[in-house]
Amino acid sequence: MRVSTKDQSLELPKDDLKKYGVEGIYAEKEPGGKWDRPGDTLVVYKLDRLARSQKQLIEIADRLRQEDVELVSISEQLDMRTEIDKAMFGMSGVVAELERNIFRERTAAGLATARARGRRGGRPKMNTEKNRYALSLYDAREMTI
Repeated sequence: MRVSTKDQSLELPKDDLKKYGVEGIYAEKEPGGKWDRPGDTLVVYKLDRLARSQKQLIEIADRLRQEDVELVSISEQLDMRTEIDKAMFGMSGVVAELERNIFRERTAAGLATARARGRRGGRPKMNTEKNRYALSLYDAREMTI
């Protein structure tokens, strides 16, 4: 399982992977691109968790095939061990990329609307004094992170 940021939850994909019968679940909270995953079948919750574009998805699938690793996606009900699903693979990737692009467009539109109303996103500014105090407690070994 993989999510891109520390704030995203792994619970939903974890539950689905367990229901699917996956025995060894590996979780990471970082951008994709790691290839040192053990196993002969890579089971993903959703194809858009594996790649950010159709081109990247095809490259990953090709690399998996070269290393004799099968690919299964639970959400798309795609099992690359079957010929029919191999044929459906390309379409599933296109749909996943479309969903991601639509989400990106909606997010951008929502942010633009909020900015037009004077709202700003992002984290609130850090209080410098509180930050110094917290660091002094940590440096004095009075508190841990």
